[in-house]
Amino acid sequence: VAIEERRKQFIELGAKATDHAVESVQSERLANTEAEAIFRRALAGELEPGEPDHFAAHMLWESARMSREDGLVMQIRAGSMRDHNSKLAERFGPDIGADIPISVDWTRGLRPLLVDHGSDPALHLILSTLDEAGYSRELAPLAGYYPAVLLGPPWWFNDSPNGTRRYLDSVTETAGFQNLSGFADDAHNLVAIPARHDIWRRASCSWLASRVLDGALAEEDAAWLAGELACGLARRAFPLPGP
Repeated sequence: VAIEERRKQFIELGAKATDHAVESVQSERLANTEAEAIFRRALAGELEPGEPDHFAAHMLWESARMSREDGLVMQIRAGSMRDHNSKLAERFGPDIGADIPISVDWTRGLRPLLVDHGSDPALHLILSTLDEAGYSRELAPLAGYYPAVLLGPPWWFNDSPNGTRRYLDSVTETAGFQNLSGFADDAHNLVAIPARHDIWRRASCSWLASRVLDGALAEEDAAWLAGELACGLARRAFPLPGP
């Protein structure tokens, strides 16, 4: 209830989405009594082995339930081991120890969440990862099947000209274009935001042009898709007003 009330306050202030940076995408529905018991043991410092993971999986499930009800877009960013060089992080602080990609079991991990919530178009669930292989192996098929799932754009250092082309190559055959969320930036550096959007637009237009030359797309379709990749998909994913 406390989280639901806090979400309402953010919605009143204009918030459109939540952002869940997790190392594991395990989801699980615990009985309310069991979740409450784990929470009480946590406050008392009496947690048993495995209980934090079960509670975190339960809260990921609950977050999807809340987004389904209040309309906040749910973004999950996974596949990054934070501060890999612990000694450097201890010396200089967070975000200095390097964040390195790891594989994530999206298919098994999100299954309980998606079975319960993934077929409801009221839920907008955007999935992003640093593990590039995960896009073609798991995320594109999930987005192609579940109405609630959208694919986030190339994330972090994959947000580059070559990374964008690899991303579009790996997901569009299976997920199509309308199951993408367009480009949304999570940069904390205001100066970087316009540059990253510019790279995405130029790289995606370059990729579309190559598909026209290959004969896979008509030129007029590619021109329409360029607008969708630049603005249209993101406006519908979050959702935002049109121009």
